Amino acid sequence: MTTFLTQTLSALPASLNRKKQIFEQLHFVGYQSLFIICICVSFAAIVTVLESSFHMKLVVQSDSMVPGFSSILILRELGSVVTALLLTSRVGAGMAAELGSMKISEQIEALKLLGVNPYEYLVAPRFISSILGTVFLVAIANVVCLYASMLVSSSLLGMPGPLFWQTMNQFVGYKDFIFSLIKAAAFGSVIPLISCYYGFNTEMGAEGVGQATTQSVVVASVAIIVIDFILSYVFSYFY
Repeated sequence: MTTFLTQTLSALPASLNRKKQIFEQLHFVGYQSLFIICICVSFAAIVTVLESSFHMKLVVQSDSMVPGFSSILILRELGSVVTALLLTSRVGAGMAAELGSMKISEQIEALKLLGVNPYEYLVAPRFISSILGTVFLVAIANVVCLYASMLVSSSLLGMPGPLFWQTMNQFVGYKDFIFSLIKAAAFGSVIPLISCYYGFNTEMGAEGVGQATTQSVVVASVAIIVIDFILSYVFSYFY
């Protein structure tokens, strides 16, 4: 994995000239994932608001702090982590399966024979596009989550929209949004590295492609959770 990472990073400058591959992957990572991510994070935000309201009423007999606590959870964890895990299951699995199929059909070896660096042609564009796409999607997911929280608070909890935003502003700041984008960039870099690594190391046969795809999703998901813990611990010193 260290060798794979080194070769990918060394291929980044040259891969910037491959704009077609970068935009194709950006369309796959960002645009084609936008709808499903917005739907999933919206319902996750709604569940967060309802559960927070229920437990606050149970413990302190008031849910007036729901906008603040739900907004903190959305910006610091929910928006970035849920988006990254969804991308892992969709984008990461797709990358691993595609490169795995190319591996067993010897297309990667054919690129080498043609004098094309497979890391420059296959991995680096996916790496760049995944980082950019994940940051874009997390930014959109945060906004969608906050508006979904506001709508459910207004319709089900009887809390007016202006009061929701006013209470939210007392708990969250620009740092929360910036830190969520930093997390997004970290998650976006991990997904293609792990997926492409398992794709490049796929064993021969259809079963090998399936195993590589499954392993890439599992390892990337675990890596995202671990990185989230590390970054959350580091960011706690800046709040």
